[in-house]
Amino acid sequence: MTEAPGHPGEPYFAAVADRLGEAYLRYNFTKGTSQEVAFLIETLRLPKGARILDVGCGPGRHAVALAQSGLSVTGVDVSARFLDIAADAARSAGVRAAFFEVDARQMPFDDEFDAVISLCQGAFGLMGRDDSLVLKRMAEAARPGGRVVVTAFSSLYEARHPRSGAAFDADAGLVHELAEITTEDGSSEQVDLWTGVYTPRELRLLALGVGLIPEKVWAVEPGGYARRAPDLEHPELMLVARRPSGWS
Repeated sequence: MTEAPGHPGEPYFAAVADRLGEAYLRYNFTKGTSQEVAFLIETLRLPKGARILDVGCGPGRHAVALAQSGLSVTGVDVSARFLDIAADAARSAGVRAAFFEVDARQMPFDDEFDAVISLCQGAFGLMGRDDSLVLKRMAEAARPGGRVVVTAFSSLYEARHPRSGAAFDADAGLVHELAEITTEDGSSEQVDLWTGVYTPRELRLLALGVGLIPEKVWAVEPGGYARRAPDLEHPELMLVARRPSGWS
């Protein structure tokens, strides 16, 4: 495996997202929203009206579906275009949700949400060495006793199933690839993508490091969220953690 170029250390995906726009929703990995949201609702068991924060909400596919289930949803993202699409989707669905443009490392929330999520590398997994800071701000945004849920690419899967054109830097825990995207206006562009990859143990240690209590780590895939023990055959991991009730 070749060494991957270093992460740029900034929310690089903002420019990619602004170019993708609604074309992002054409990708197959975005088609499992209903199953993913149903799994989250069953796992989190939040009452109607509970507050949930979607970090890196993108074009709002999870946020809108969660609002339709009766939750009070706030979504944040670094892409203004994605947020416009999310707001339009909420209006079309007849639900209310609040969307804000903000870097996940600088979220202005403290002790506010019954649950905080970041799915499909919406924020967690895109910031390289700052992933721990993203998780810290997510933990601080949750109320004591609230749950934090993130999905991340599995380094175990990546090592076992190397992909042509993707460079896995095992030391940094980063995968770099030069990907071709189709933009909102139909043109093709090549973009650099960096994604953090993790083992179950690393996710648990990260959670502990920011003051969370890790409860579960499951092997998942888009449209296939399940209570499945970590393995080598599923591309993503889901961490479910809890902010201690006595944490101040």
